[in-house]
Amino acid sequence: FLTPWEPIWLEDELTKNAYRRRLRRYSRDSRDGVGYAFFIFRNDDDCLLGGITLSNVRRGVMQSCAVGYWMGQQYAGQGMMQDAVKTSFSFVFDELGLHRLEAACLPNNEASTTVLLKTGFQKEGYARKYLRINGQWSDHLLFAILKTDCRDNS
Repeated sequence: FLTPWEPIWLEDELTKNAYRRRLRRYSRDSRDGVGYAFFIFRNDDDCLLGGITLSNVRRGVMQSCAVGYWMGQQYAGQGMMQDAVKTSFSFVFDELGLHRLEAACLPNNEASTTVLLKTGFQKEGYARKYLRINGQWSDHLLFAILKTDCRDNS
């Protein structure tokens, strides 16, 4: 389900040890203020539905970061990711005090494009061979939302 939109995973990517390493990295990134990971759980039974990562936090004159996200196949298309992305705005703009949140997605990833546009992101451009996805350098659409965009729409 996610393979067309993801980098190639290591052979042990879904093992307990790999998750432990990932959680340690998330903890270290959060402590260092360079990235934050959030998991999306269903309220009634704590089932893991998906996740959001905020990465490449840049301070100084940039005051921005990038958002990435994923949702399990059986939970996709139900609006939960839109809710989760919108929920991240208060953390990004109020708690972290950032000015800009960026996102990129493959041009044919209609689900991701829909999430971004419905949550207020503006399409800003097109980046050739931007990320290595599923083993190939792939073009991406570039999006961003500003702190002022969120205030203007509230």
